[in-house]
Amino acid sequence: MRRFIPFLPSTPRVAVIRLSGVIAAGNKPSALNDAALAPVIEKAFRKGKPQAVALVINSPGGSPVQSSLIAARIRRLADEHEIPVHAFVEDVAASGGYWLACAADHIWLDASSITGSIGVISASFGFDKLLAHHGIDRRVHTAGKDKSMLDPFRPEREDDVTRLKALQTQIHDSFIAHVTARRGSRLADGDLFTGEIWVGQSAVDIGLADGLAHVQPKMKEILGDKTRFADYGPRKGLLSRFGAKVIGDAIGQVEDRALWAQFGL
Repeated sequence: MRRFIPFLPSTPRVAVIRLSGVIAAGNKPSALNDAALAPVIEKAFRKGKPQAVALVINSPGGSPVQSSLIAARIRRLADEHEIPVHAFVEDVAASGGYWLACAADHIWLDASSITGSIGVISASFGFDKLLAHHGIDRRVHTAGKDKSMLDPFRPEREDDVTRLKALQTQIHDSFIAHVTARRGSRLADGDLFTGEIWVGQSAVDIGLADGLAHVQPKMKEILGDKTRFADYGPRKGLLSRFGAKVIGDAIGQVEDRALWAQFGL
């Protein structure tokens, strides 16, 4: 009822959006993507007129497009409602995870948080020798000489690799532009865009983050000790709520684990 009594100061409120998981399109359990997060982010900015929005991030990255879409949505709403955004990194905000962090006006780390990895990676397997060893012929017919580019069942072609690297460079340039636009003069001189990662204070020292802090103490320091927090996150499916797990694509699970494993997680 306090908010309906005139002349009394309102209690500061922070909307906390939890962004944890691999960034990927589709309906994979726990994946972060714009379609799943749109209603969560919209509600966080609109409900209760928060004085600030805090992003709590724990992600090794993933899809550059989904990273861009989510970050752009956060920035549109922040500008529309004139609400400051703070990102708080837990274990890791690397690659696409750092793309999300850069949507914030300020980035805060734990002393052991891993961040950076501003680069683009593509990984696959080659099975052509396995097929040859077992005497298996694979027959593929295409219209368009590049339709089967990077086919894992045939020897790697130099032209395919050259073309892939050109595509990666375009994505990398977009990533660099996003980080540069958001971090600006806070970035130290030197090449920070090699895909290297940094931990805690070392990331602060080169301008990838603004300091070491945790969400509640920092926001209370900024807004006052009476600051209230409201958590927002994607809803779990019905089966997940009752402790049941749906068996997903095994290859997809391995890929997700590989992303986390890059950072020892």
